[in-house]
Amino acid sequence: MAEKEQIKGKIVKGLGGFYYVRPYTLNTEYECRARGLFRKDGVKPLVGDDCVIEVISHEEKTGYLTEIINRKNRLLRPEVANVDQAIIIMALSRPEPNFNLLDRLLVSIELNGVEPVIIFNKDDTVSADRTDYCVNAYLPSGYEVVCAAFSEGRGVDRIKEIVGGKTSALCGPSGVGKSTLFNILSPEKKSETGEVSEKIKRGRHTTRQSELICIGEDTYLFDTPGFSSILIDSNTEAEDLKYYYPELSACEGRCRFNGCTHISEPDCYKDELLASGGMSVLRYENYKALFTELKNRRKW
Repeated sequence: MAEKEQIKGKIVKGLGGFYYVRPYTLNTEYECRARGLFRKDGVKPLVGDDCVIEVISHEEKTGYLTEIINRKNRLLRPEVANVDQAIIIMALSRPEPNFNLLDRLLVSIELNGVEPVIIFNKDDTVSADRTDYCVNAYLPSGYEVVCAAFSEGRGVDRIKEIVGGKTSALCGPSGVGKSTLFNILSPEKKSETGEVSEKIKRGRHTTRQSELICIGEDTYLFDTPGFSSILIDSNTEAEDLKYYYPELSACEGRCRFNGCTHISEPDCYKDELLASGGMSVLRYENYKALFTELKNRRKW
């Protein structure tokens, strides 16, 4: 019996037990089932995975998923693979920015070795002082921070430069403008947008599953479901949290105690760091809250 043809490609969507694979060299998608070996080995194929498929029919565009190739990273929520950067979008109003969630996202993304970018959308709906407060709270982190108003096209050119040549995931709670930005970046593949609920001032979930869209040469964009909470990896120790707050690296070697957690130890350099603006009070308060949460989680 003739050997089945095998093709390499990328999983661009998973739906109802099927995986839709875009071959590297073909402008089409193949609908594939995963071989049983994935269940046997405890491997779950993810959107974004590079893979090998065994072709059943070129005419019907069907095949079997037979191998996952060199997965370099994986995000848990949204659950996607091989991400170069995560574009975290927060609205400056309607809904109000959730800074605790933003810091959770940043830590989770750092844990997975993914580069974060922060976008504050709807800056046309708040005062300049409010915008400055939000931006200045995160600039000391060294992350790129972009102010935008998607409805007016402001900030979009910079975002296009940021995503060019990379695979990016859009993250953030519902109603902040993820679908709107997706539609701007990929007008040929529009994502359904939803209004913010007047009653609870939160967005309705409009994206139902993760999908990877090619929006240019070597440029891919994940269209992912919105979410409003995230758990930091359960294996993360509270004492290691400081390594995922870039501002706290300035404390290394300057505190009285080696292994200082920058919480309650005497002669901790974090006091000077906060006084000089090297870390915002907002970020530090979130750091303390996440530290306590991880400590309590370990007790339980």
